[in-house]
Amino acid sequence: MQDYYKKLTELANEIKLFYSELFIFIVRKLHLSFWRFEKGKGFMVEALYRQRGKFARRLVHTGMATLAGLGMIIAPIVAKEFPGRSINPWEVNTQPMVLSAFAENAEMQTTISDVRDKIIEYKVQSGDTLSTVAEKFGVSLETIRWQNSLTKDTIKEGQILEILPVTGISHKVKKGDTVYSIAKIYDTSAQAVVDFPFNTFSNDETFELAIGQVIIIPDGVMPQAQPTTRIRQITPNAGTVVASGNFVWPTSGSITQRFVWYHKGIDIANSSGSNILAADSGTVVTSGWSPFGYGNHVIIDHGNGYRTLYGHMQALYVTVGQTVNRGDRIGKMGSTGRSTGTHLHFEVISNGVYLNPLNVLK
Repeated sequence: MQDYYKKLTELANEIKLFYSELFIFIVRKLHLSFWRFEKGKGFMVEALYRQRGKFARRLVHTGMATLAGLGMIIAPIVAKEFPGRSINPWEVNTQPMVLSAFAENAEMQTTISDVRDKIIEYKVQSGDTLSTVAEKFGVSLETIRWQNSLTKDTIKEGQILEILPVTGISHKVKKGDTVYSIAKIYDTSAQAVVDFPFNTFSNDETFELAIGQVIIIPDGVMPQAQPTTRIRQITPNAGTVVASGNFVWPTSGSITQRFVWYHKGIDIANSSGSNILAADSGTVVTSGWSPFGYGNHVIIDHGNGYRTLYGHMQALYVTVGQTVNRGDRIGKMGSTGRSTGTHLHFEVISNGVYLNPLNVLK
């Protein structure tokens, strides 16, 4: 029995010695491996330090090329998710001109070279008159009078005149001003102020203005020059009519904004939110929300080179692919999208050219 316990004790001591030697062996091996790793790392660091800057340019160029390639790959995806407001919703090549629907050889009215984004100064030349200056820059006589505080129409050579980019008024924003209060002062629509492309806002959603900034009020009228009652053109009743090949009024109300180079349609306002009618027979090619400011809108293809657009509606009564007759209800007037009040924005396009709707409506 004693021999058995003695052998068992010897076996336990041998096992303990084995694991002790194994532990020492592993520690030494790991220490040697780490030492070799540190030595190799030190050698690499020293080599790189000596060669510092040698490959910097290649590294930078390779990195920039990689970023550029990545940008080209993801750009289309980003563009689809966040489309620019400058994209044309018609998806046609439009020309910067206004043509009459009834003129075979229509004269160009507006070109890109005519577009000005700010107030400029003009030095009166010999032979200039106020009317010739107004005609030269395409603005009204009153616009020049108001901007330059002129009480008479006489101007003299060398005089400096401030010329607005469009007919209307310039206004320096004061504390408490809003597009609505400013529009009321100058007897125009807030939508006209918002639609002028070179007016900027601190907040594009609420049209907030910054104190001290100068904005343009298209077609604005100086308060002292306003008549006691201003007559607005009222559209005819746009009830259902028999097809005749002509465009009919899409709704009834007041024309609050007309066709200009930056506003390629007319605005018809009616606080009651009246129904919108198809101006002519055709097929609905778009019916839904627009990311371009039109809100809920409809586009009708009339099959003869003409298309019409109806914007800012609160309700849509038609779907894509549906055919409509002239005078059919297609929606209800609203204030969706980039809008400041209940109205219809109506556009007419013919073979890639925007037309003044007032020239084609009957």
